[in-house]
Amino acid sequence: PRPGHADLVGMQKYGFSDARDVLERASARETAARVAAGAIAKQLLSHLGVEILSHVIQLGDVRAHNTTLPTLKDLDAIDTSEVRCFDSRAEASMIAAIKQAAKEGDSLGGIVESIAHGVPIGLGSHVHWDRKIDALLAQAVMSIQAVKGVEIGDGFEVAGMRGSQAHDPISWDAVHHRYVREGHRSGGTEGGISTGEPLIVRAAMKPLATLNKPTLKTVDVVTKEETVSFKERTDVTAVPALGVVVETMMALVLASEAQRKFGGDSLSEFVRNAQSFRSTLES
Repeated sequence: PRPGHADLVGMQKYGFSDARDVLERASARETAARVAAGAIAKQLLSHLGVEILSHVIQLGDVRAHNTTLPTLKDLDAIDTSEVRCFDSRAEASMIAAIKQAAKEGDSLGGIVESIAHGVPIGLGSHVHWDRKIDALLAQAVMSIQAVKGVEIGDGFEVAGMRGSQAHDPISWDAVHHRYVREGHRSGGTEGGISTGEPLIVRAAMKPLATLNKPTLKTVDVVTKEETVSFKERTDVTAVPALGVVVETMMALVLASEAQRKFGGDSLSEFVRNAQSFRSTLES
């Protein structure tokens, strides 16, 4: 069994003698179905003006330094990148890191950032622990295979700041008649509710558990002798693909909460209810 994969613990949980019964179902190939469903959720959200995209901000130990939040107009540039990185300066270093890891038979993890623009105010709840929008997003994204960390906005960075620096100041936009946050540290949520600002979710993916040059120490489940993990077909990294799956999970959560908030028995009623709610905020 491979350390870091579901092989051994799945066999123990269900009493299997063959890891194959576990590893096939635990495979990230399962996310293809999520992406298909999420495409429908994106179409629904588009009628509310919601657009979701993602990009790689770290691959291995290479970090992107672009501080501009990409929008849908930047999607072509992101998809043109071999590693879906919005920072062209970091892209070459990421590609080099992949090639080096491939040469050594190793794998790489990384971090993706997914952004939802145009999210309506009021999705989620400050009252119900199981309906907080950031909690729902964290659970959905953490359910993706190999994801070991989820951050909303600058969650981990603000932990080391003082309160006077860690929050997004609020101001009134007299032109568009709306409140705005001067920054994105909160990631578009406050108190478990969407604020109308860009909703930002970051997901950290561990390196893949299958190596092309197996070196991870493990135990033969029959003889109990020390050995190395077996080799299954694998890639060097799945980080560029992770962003698409994170978009999917965000779309499914946002579509569900938008339906809860605005309801309706038809698309036109759903959109009309959302527009009516938004109009009450412009005063």
